[in-house]
Amino acid sequence: MKQVQDYYFHKAKKDGYPARSVYKLEEAQQKFGLLKAGDRVLDLGCQPGSWSLYAARVTGPRGLVVGVDLNPGPIRVRGGAPFHFVLGDITKETVQARVRSICPLYDAIVSDMAPRTTGNRWADQQHSLRLARTVLEIAGTLLRPGGNFYCKVFEGEDFKELVEEARLRFAKARVFKPKSSRSESREVFLLGQGFQG
Repeated sequence: MKQVQDYYFHKAKKDGYPARSVYKLEEAQQKFGLLKAGDRVLDLGCQPGSWSLYAARVTGPRGLVVGVDLNPGPIRVRGGAPFHFVLGDITKETVQARVRSICPLYDAIVSDMAPRTTGNRWADQQHSLRLARTVLEIAGTLLRPGGNFYCKVFEGEDFKELVEEARLRFAKARVFKPKSSRSESREVFLLGQGFQG
C-alpha cells in the first residue's frame, strides 16, 4: 500500500496536481471517455483542485469547469477551460442556484466527495451512500440529457440499490474501481453515461 501511495503521491507532484486523487478521474477518462473538448463540467467536492485542473485540461478553452466545496482555498487552474469556484454546500438550494446561474446544464458531473469518517465502517458507508444518492438527485436537475456522471461511494449495505437507481437514469451504469484507489479501501466509483432525464 505504501509503495502505491508513494508512487501516485510523487506522480501527482511531478504532474503539477495538488493531490493523487486526480488519477482516479484520469483512469476513468482514459477507459470510458467521460469528458470531451468543450464540455461543461461540474466538480463537486473539488478541493484541493486536482479534478478541476484535470477537467479544465481535457475540456480545453471552449469548455467550462465549475467547482463546489465547503472548504475555501485557492484553486489555480492554469490553461484549458475557464474555472469558477463556488464556496458552499451543494445540497442547499441557494448554492445550486449559484451553480445554475453560471451554467444552466452540465455535460458531466463528477464528485469525489466523502463524508467525514468516524471509524465506524457501517456509519461511514451509510453517510457515503446518502451523499452519493444526493449527488445523483442533483444530476437530475443539473445534468443535460446524454450527459455523464462519476461519483465516489463506499461499497456496503444498500449499495446495489444505488447502482439500480443509476441504471434507471443512464443508458449505461457501472461500478469502477481505479487502480490508483488503495486495494484495501471500500471506495469505488459509480459511473453513468448517457443521462436519460
